[in-house]
Amino acid sequence: MKLIQNTGTQRVIDLMQPHLKHGNRLDCVTPSFSLYAFAEIREALSALDRVQLIVPPDNEALELLGTESDRAARNRLQARWLANQCAKWITEKVALRRASKGVPQGAAVMRGPDGAPAQVILGSFAFNTSGLGLTPGNPLNLIQASETVDEAAQLAQWFDHQWAGLHGADATDSKGQRNESESILEALQALGEHRDPFTIYTLMLHRLFQDSGDEMDEERIVKSATGIRNTVVWKKLFKFQRDGVVGAIDKLNRFGGCIIADSVGLGKTFGALAIIKYHELRNDRVLVLAPKRLRDNWTLYKANNKRNILAADRFNYDVLNHTDLSRDGGVSGDIDLSHVNWGNYDLVVIDESHNFRNKATHKGKESRYDRLMRRIIREGVKTRVLMLSATPVNNRLADLRNQIAFVTEGDDAALLEHGIASIEATTRKAQAQFNRWLALDEAEKTPSQLVEMLGFDYFTLLDHLTIARSRRHVEKYYGTSETGRFPDRLPPINIKADVDLAGEFRAIRDINQEIRRLTLASYAPLRYVLPHKQAAYDAKYSTQVRGGESCFRQADRGIRI
Repeated sequence: MKLIQNTGTQRVIDLMQPHLKHGNRLDCVTPSFSLYAFAEIREALSALDRVQLIVPPDNEALELLGTESDRAARNRLQARWLANQCAKWITEKVALRRASKGVPQGAAVMRGPDGAPAQVILGSFAFNTSGLGLTPGNPLNLIQASETVDEAAQLAQWFDHQWAGLHGADATDSKGQRNESESILEALQALGEHRDPFTIYTLMLHRLFQDSGDEMDEERIVKSATGIRNTVVWKKLFKFQRDGVVGAIDKLNRFGGCIIADSVGLGKTFGALAIIKYHELRNDRVLVLAPKRLRDNWTLYKANNKRNILAADRFNYDVLNHTDLSRDGGVSGDIDLSHVNWGNYDLVVIDESHNFRNKATHKGKESRYDRLMRRIIREGVKTRVLMLSATPVNNRLADLRNQIAFVTEGDDAALLEHGIASIEATTRKAQAQFNRWLALDEAEKTPSQLVEMLGFDYFTLLDHLTIARSRRHVEKYYGTSETGRFPDRLPPINIKADVDLAGEFRAIRDINQEIRRLTLASYAPLRYVLPHKQAAYDAKYSTQVRGGESCFRQADRGIRI
């Protein structure tokens, strides 16, 4: 007997193939049976005169679709065809018997046309790709092969003894017991059946979400014991708004932040109020940062006012303006800014969060963005951040990245365990792909093409941290029975009027040319600075923008003017 390494040129398949010829026979015992191993020697197996096969008692142990090492083979999408071919081969060529217990090892007896054993392989291998040596297997597996006719005959006799002791599919069963090959043929036929697209789609969804566990459990996310479902604000929410609230609370708990980017008019403020109330019921301290013009939208629901339809909920959050972040003193509403404990808020709600899409732009001076990040997000207790914006991306995808930084406290690798190695790299790559999409011909510039080009990582990032619904989304997935029909948007009326009725106003082209002849020296004083002083003035007046990514020079401003 000789040892088989099952790698390189010493593979099980290399020992078997010379004997798999027309008219020869094969006897095999195997702990499993892979379609992808069958595919490698399908033509040779079909040429054999007869095959005797001993397999485990149940089909699950067969691993018909292989193991993890067969992923590349599965990706060729030939399983259906292979299953049908294998079923045909078993029906025509194979006598199959099942072991009464599990099969601990494999054996292959190659015989000539007269039935005399020519080669026998025995050991820790199976009829799968790793067992045949096609893919890497366990290096500790011990496999031996016969070297003489006597050794082959002795091992073949062992197989004959095992075969004779098992009930066979090829034998006539007077008691009407089920044919041993029927169950494996049924399993192969099930794999070979045509599947309609919807069945495949639902199976994909099942595989994607089977490990989600209680992530989809609303009771786990929104604890009923808090009493949130008994509040006025919760009862006033539509179904799609309640789902948005539950999703946002889940993201706040798991990632520390969320961006609600629903379309205008879908109730982002009311959804945020429900989220605020949930946190207040848990004794969390809440701060709302809103543009000054929208301040009354938030102060109304905590005021003793007849217009306050949520008065019974007794909201107790603080409201400050965006501009208050730039102040060190004074009063905003009833809050003395000089005594605010900025680091003591458990939840910060930022209305119109796209106003914070830009990082510091003033040299040596702290911006509102910096103060929000330093004073509220990083200092003191752990702060969750809820952002509201119908337009989180205004000019570039970096707008979204800068807002996400509030959630991650500026940590670019914060979502590493969720599959995002670098938030900055993900948005930068998506921006580059978006720019490429813009350069395409109009016929190719389709939404589906954009989705394909942006890549999976970008949408994973959005899925983790954002909630965005449109009116069309609500109508499609929730219907209009509860909300009523959304109003139709009227087509715009474009009016093109002349500048004046008398025709006395000069042509715009002439006016533009005249303006371009002006020097405008008072708007570009650095043009007249002596060359040896240019560096000093650059250092004094130039501004770092985009967090130091580029520099805005006053001399350049003069050129633009």
